[in-house]
Amino acid sequence: MTMEAYRYEDGSISYPGHPRGPGGGEPVETIDLSEYTAEVITWTTSTATPPGVREPNTLAIVEFDVEGESVRAIGQATTDEIETGDEVEPVYVDELREPGAGIREPESQDWDGYRFEPV
Repeated sequence: MTMEAYRYEDGSISYPGHPRGPGGGEPVETIDLSEYTAEVITWTTSTATPPGVREPNTLAIVEFDVEGESVRAIGQATTDEIETGDEVEPVYVDELREPGAGIREPESQDWDGYRFEPV
């Protein structure tokens, strides 16, 4: 699985990708952010999480530098021991939350994704 971002005609990058970029241009290529490391911009720990989400749940906003263009993402961290400025890498996990918890049918959506792990 890839952590797919889009690069647009003007060189900007967005994650997740959208049909139109910030300047209105169409995507010209995809970039797999899981091949890059990022810097933690800020983080927080939630102690009141939705059904099926681990508690506590540490989340981080991270910034990737892709050939001089920055792109930010938010996601779970693999540890509570994370600080602003840490270098992290995306790591794939099969389940970001427990599929049987909550009101949605488990088959109705994907449960996998990426967490950020300190390098």
